[in-house]
Amino acid sequence: MDLILIVLGLFLVILGIIGSVLPVLPGPITGWLGLLLLFLTSAVPINYYLLGVTFFIALLILILDYIIPGIGAKKFGGSKKGANGATLGLIIGLILPTPLGFVIGAFVGAFIGEMIHDPKDLKRAIKSAFGSFIGFLASTTMKLFVSVIFSVIFVYELYSYWGDIF
Repeated sequence: MDLILIVLGLFLVILGIIGSVLPVLPGPITGWLGLLLLFLTSAVPINYYLLGVTFFIALLILILDYIIPGIGAKKFGGSKKGANGATLGLIIGLILPTPLGFVIGAFVGAFIGEMIHDPKDLKRAIKSAFGSFIGFLASTTMKLFVSVIFSVIFVYELYSYWGDIF
């Protein structure tokens, strides 16, 4: 049973890293679930403090993930349509077989959203698209950083109790 929990936990931690970049998966929460599964094994003692702190961080990142791109857009004069366009462009960019499609898609989507909002103000649309893009990059970087930290904790704890597991 422990081996199944470890393999599943490792899968979730890796999925958490992937989910940090893909907008459809909540990266840090998924990575945290991987940590939880590791601590549910009989060989690794449960560290409630570590699980509590990492859960709080994952939850905070989940909430900030929805706030930061909007803040970036608003800071640069953007609208809700620009922020929604950035998200839609990101998803389309992931589907398209182009390098860095999600990055280009987020910027273009924000620009199109802003042009729909106010087709007469090209300068503001570009500025807002840039703000949405910066907010997206900040949010993604933050999620990726936390997910990688969770994977390092997972590997460290697994290595620490390797002899007890196998």
